[in-house]
Amino acid sequence: MTTPSPDTAPVLTSLPTDRELVLKVIPMPADCNANGDIFGGWVMAQVDLAGSVLPVRVVGGRIATVAVKEFIFKQPVRVGDLLSFYARISRIGRTSISVEVECFAERAFSHGQFVKVTEATVTYVAIDENGQPTPIKTDVTL
Repeated sequence: MTTPSPDTAPVLTSLPTDRELVLKVIPMPADCNANGDIFGGWVMAQVDLAGSVLPVRVVGGRIATVAVKEFIFKQPVRVGDLLSFYARISRIGRTSISVEVECFAERAFSHGQFVKVTEATVTYVAIDENGQPTPIKTDVTL
């Protein structure tokens, strides 16, 4: 499998309006792999953090990540990129919440131009003080 060239990635001049900005972060040299790009695992951890923001608001308590349905790396992430994570709740169940997360990189020195670098669907479950699933007590509609 080959990674698409960052030079051929579609460049966006606007970001999603149907999702909420939940996290911004700049990867640092310590986050690099042997190729000089940012570790995929580091990006995955950031997506997990970003994805948890909306479910925590809905649940009003503890949650745990229980599944990642899909994780797509579209472009490499580089040191100095400004990453913006946008999230949207796609499903609320009895004890779980699924969230779609998209991550866009504003490449260093490319102000106002963005490239989608990854997207994922993450599911979280509401848990009680003993770490057991607990019903979500809310009247949230999507």
